[in-house]
Order: sequence, then structure tokens, then C-alpha cells
Amino acid sequence: MASWMEIEKDAPAFAQRVRALFDAGTNKTIATLRRDGSPRISATEAVFQDGELTFGSMPGAVKLLDLRRDPRMAMHAPTLEPPKDAPEKGPGDAKMAGVAVEIPPPADSPHTDAGFFRLDIREVVLTYVGTPADHLVIETWHAGRGHERRTRR
Repeated sequence: MASWMEIEKDAPAFAQRVRALFDAGTNKTIATLRRDGSPRISATEAVFQDGELTFGSMPGAVKLLDLRRDPRMAMHAPTLEPPKDAPEKGPGDAKMAGVAVEIPPPADSPHTDAGFFRLDIREVVLTYVGTPADHLVIETWHAGRGHERRTRR
């Protein structure tokens, strides 16, 4: 697993594109695992801070209970629509998966009973329409393998 800083060092251009998508809006979508193993989708706010992707959860939230029981999770960046007449000019789609590690609340937080986490990253995926717009580009970063790029028609 890795910190965001490690990905920035290993694949800087890739990390810059992914981060721009995550920074494009406040709300991200998080997937956690329910007690029965089925997925739960929730909204969350996340920020890049001190080389880590960090996020929180309100006290008593079911996603907080999910993460404390099973910390495996995935997070999706805000979705930005590409231009209809030029999909290859769109920014793409980004997501990460890994393990949520609970961290102390920020010093200025009044919510000491909330949950605060950093993501130990196992996988980062960036997909976008290639140029010309006849193929999809899939860029990935995996712990232990690093950055890879492939296309699909």
C-alpha cells in the first residue's frame, strides 16, 4: 500500500491528472462494505493533505461503522462531463481503492467523536477517451507494480 506522496513521486504526470479530478469538486463518492459484504455508496469530502488523501465521517454514520468493521474501500472523484461533440477533450474519470486507516482528529476540529481517515492506496485508475476518439485509455497505478497505461477499442 502507498501514500499519495509515493504515487506523485513514482508517476507525477499521472498523479497530477488524478488529483485535478479529485480536486474538481468537494463531494466524492465512497464505497464501503456492509456487514453482509454488499457495497454501500455514500458521499464524503476528501482532501490531499501532507502527502495523504484524507477524509472524515460524522459520528454514528453507517459508513463510519462500515470502515471501523472492515476498512477496505474505494473512492470516486466528482464526475465531470466531457464536451458532447469532443469526448476526447474531457478530463476523464478517476478512482482509488485501498484501506482506510483511522487517524486522530485535526487539532481545530470540534468533532472529536467523528471518524478521520487517511487512505492507504492499493490502486488508482484514470480513464479517458483517447485522441482520436475511437478508443479508451486506461492508466493505472498498483502497489507493487507502479504505473501502467493501456488502451481499449
